[in-house]
Amino acid sequence: MPHANAIRPWAALWSLVIGFFMILVDTTIVSVANPSIMRGLGTTMTATLWATSAYLLAYAVPLLITGRLGDRFGPRRIYLFGLSVFTLSSLACGLAGSIEVLVGARVLQGFGAAMMTPQTMAVITRIFPPRERGSAMAVWGVTAGVATLVGPILGGFLLDAWGWEWIFFINVPVGVIAFALALRYVPRLETSAHRFDWLGVLLSALGMFLLVFGIQEGESFDWGVIWGPISVWSMIGAGVVILIFFVVWQRVQRGEPLIPLRIFRDRNFSVGTAAIVTVGLAVTSMGLPLMFYLQLVRGLTPTQSALMMVPMAVLSIALARPVGRLIDRRDPRRLPLLGLLLVASGLLLYFLLAKPDTPIGLLLIPSAVLGFGNAFMWGPLASITTFGLEPRLAGAGSGVYNTSRQVGSVLGSAAMAALMESRLTAQFGEEASAAGGLGGAGAAGALPEPMREGFTTAMAQSILMPMAVILVGAAIVLWFAPRPEGARSPRIPEKRG
Repeated sequence: MPHANAIRPWAALWSLVIGFFMILVDTTIVSVANPSIMRGLGTTMTATLWATSAYLLAYAVPLLITGRLGDRFGPRRIYLFGLSVFTLSSLACGLAGSIEVLVGARVLQGFGAAMMTPQTMAVITRIFPPRERGSAMAVWGVTAGVATLVGPILGGFLLDAWGWEWIFFINVPVGVIAFALALRYVPRLETSAHRFDWLGVLLSALGMFLLVFGIQEGESFDWGVIWGPISVWSMIGAGVVILIFFVVWQRVQRGEPLIPLRIFRDRNFSVGTAAIVTVGLAVTSMGLPLMFYLQLVRGLTPTQSALMMVPMAVLSIALARPVGRLIDRRDPRRLPLLGLLLVASGLLLYFLLAKPDTPIGLLLIPSAVLGFGNAFMWGPLASITTFGLEPRLAGAGSGVYNTSRQVGSVLGSAAMAALMESRLTAQFGEEASAAGGLGGAGAAGALPEPMREGFTTAMAQSILMPMAVILVGAAIVLWFAPRPEGARSPRIPEKRG
């Protein structure tokens, strides 16, 4: 193998970003295709929605474990394995002849994504020296922020052109290219001879499954009984209790824990991990009322609605590298604060502008403000959070950080669904569903004129929740400590042989 000096960090980063972007697009790309999948496979909407739920569940639950696998067996090896699983299962999704096969293939897709995600962040932490890491993390962070927005846009185009199968088939050539690039440019890094904490694996997987499943599927069970004596709230409570046992076990065991709790002694890691929960919650939840407003009040198609988010995506991408240079050259603690406040401002503008008769062009302004906010939020937050991690704990830290983001996303989706329903009920009473409430998500065209004002009010009020959560995140990042001056850490050499 070549010497450490032959490592090309930016080539490695862009190789990883292709795969990372692809798996995050798949968290939202299916949403626009649900009606077509339902018709194509001759199934129900409830069964079809599991194509999304199964992916998100299989993605979120293993993240704590897969991050540690990268430390033990090498992030390159685990990333390539996960990418292979994801690509092959994407092919299986496109070829699925029944909803059962599609849901099963989506579970495998989610597992492949869970294998890949922590490795991307861990490799950045290990191959970029600290004073260059800000630019790299800015690219990684913006990829995470923009990919979920691209999903509905790309899904709409593929659906209109070729059919729902192609939202999965498109992953196959992209996956092959990403595999070839990662094989060439991502280095084999030194591994640590970790003893695997099998009890920790069991406790974390079970606790995360119960917690995420309960939150994610609570609305579909009306927050009541799931089966027999098992209710949504008992499942969530059991998940919390098991995760508490997991943390206690990580503290008291004499072997090597799955998640070394000493990473939380790093103040910036703890602060950043708490902040990313609020970001995941707000970013996931804010799109729901906006899409309902644009489609059911303004009469836009799903693709047209998604295109209203283009200023946010374009500005986020364009500003990633300039913001990254700011992270590298200055104390970056105030950058995520600026980003969070800009995101809150963009949401406030949506709240103020969301009217049945607002000129549609004006709604591009808050989208642009959110673009500035995303650029200053995602990258600086990831960079400051992981800056002080020991290289051999990069995988564990990345697993915790990404798990926190995913749990925030699940919380955001569930909370927004409940809030939107309550706001519609407040406006229309028992007529909420007839007014195009949550059950009318797939409706085409605008609502009848008499219903638009009340529906708009309900959606605008719902936008205040992610705005409030983002402001909580802004208060949290005030606790970031200064980055050590002159901090240096050696670039981790490639594994020889």
